[in-house]
Amino acid sequence: MAVNNPYAQYQRNKILTASPAELTLMLYEGAIKFCNVAIAGIESGDMEKAHNNIIKAQKIIDEFRSTLNHKYPVAEDFDNVYKYVGRLLVDANVKKDATILEEALTHLRTMRDTWKEVMQKAGAKAGA
Repeated sequence: MAVNNPYAQYQRNKILTASPAELTLMLYEGAIKFCNVAIAGIESGDMEKAHNNIIKAQKIIDEFRSTLNHKYPVAEDFDNVYKYVGRLLVDANVKKDATILEEALTHLRTMRDTWKEVMQKAGAKAGA
C-alpha cells in the first residue's frame, strides 16, 4: 500500500534509515511525547486519551528493558530506572495523576539528554 501522506513517508524513511543510536533517541522522544499527550488528556478530562498514551509510553519502557544487554554491569542500573519509570506510569494511569506523569517525564528527559550527550561524544570520537 502506497503512503500518500508526504509527512508519513518522511517519518517512515527517517525510521528506516536511522542508526540504532538514533532509534533509541526517537524512542525516548516518543515516550516523552506520549506522556505529554497523556497529561493534556488528564487536564482536559479525556481519560481514554490519557490511558492510551500512557500505555504507549509503557510499551517503550518495556522495549528498553527487553533490549538491555545484561553482560554489562550498567544494564542493571538502567533496568532499575526503567522499572521505576514503568511503575510511575502504571500508578499515573490508575490514578490519572498528571503529577506522577511529570515525575516520569523528569526521568525520561534526563535519560534522553544523557543519551544525546553520549551520541555527541561518540560522534566526536568517530570523527577524530
